[in-house]
Amino acid sequence: MSRLTSIGRLGQQLGGSRVVIVTMVILMLIAIVAIIGPLVSPHNFLDTDLDHRLAPPSVNTMHLFGTDDLGRDLFVRTMMGVRITTVIAVVATLVSLVIGVIYGAIAGYVGGKVDAVMMRLVDTLYALPFIFFVILLMVYFGRNFFLIFVAIGAVNWLDMARIVRGQTLSLKRRDFVDAARLSGASTARIIFRHITPNLMGIVVVYVTLTVPQAILIESFMSFLGLGIQEPQTSLGSLVNNGVAHMEDAPLTLLIPAALLALILLCFNFLGDGLRDQLDPKERRE
Repeated sequence: MSRLTSIGRLGQQLGGSRVVIVTMVILMLIAIVAIIGPLVSPHNFLDTDLDHRLAPPSVNTMHLFGTDDLGRDLFVRTMMGVRITTVIAVVATLVSLVIGVIYGAIAGYVGGKVDAVMMRLVDTLYALPFIFFVILLMVYFGRNFFLIFVAIGAVNWLDMARIVRGQTLSLKRRDFVDAARLSGASTARIIFRHITPNLMGIVVVYVTLTVPQAILIESFMSFLGLGIQEPQTSLGSLVNNGVAHMEDAPLTLLIPAALLALILLCFNFLGDGLRDQLDPKERRE
């Protein structure tokens, strides 16, 4: 009953935040257009029309955003890019969430030498250059869609683990943890049944900030040619293609770049709104 009550209270708190509501509505609209747009468009994201390369937006031809350098419909490819970028970011975030929460909770609760060894491993991974790590993956395994999840997940879970560890160090001194320990509960049960549920507030906030970080990493990789490869596309790939034609067809750069910036802003505002609602001490005057 206490969990249901806390969930209900959380819903009431989030419902009272205009920032959270507005950003969620914008993100939902973008998601709906990205899903439905390519389905109702008369153009396929692979269709090329070399006679209408870099064409401006036109309602008559149903090229709402114009075309790219190969005559492909920019609207459909942009929506496909939103799909792929969002899927990569969300899946990579979920992977980093699971690894980071489990790793940080174990390190924080067990403490001692175990905590020291686990956190020194995190510090060591922090010191590894990310791009060098990605290049090594590409050399050994080739260009693979799933390597993007591995590359992003190898970076994102480190921050999550540190935050969860800090919160766990505070929670393990609480009375309900002492009561569970005295009742004979195992370490695993205390971590996963008593400590982890009480981490959800900070974890939810941080997840909304991890998603834009994952989007930026994926876009950066695709911009350098290390991410999504043709004929698939992502927002980073579209920005990379648009840079080459920014003078003669600026919309090929401005549209995906503006949409990428809007998504990042929405997630960051969503994270700020959730933080203000879930942690009243951090609310701004």
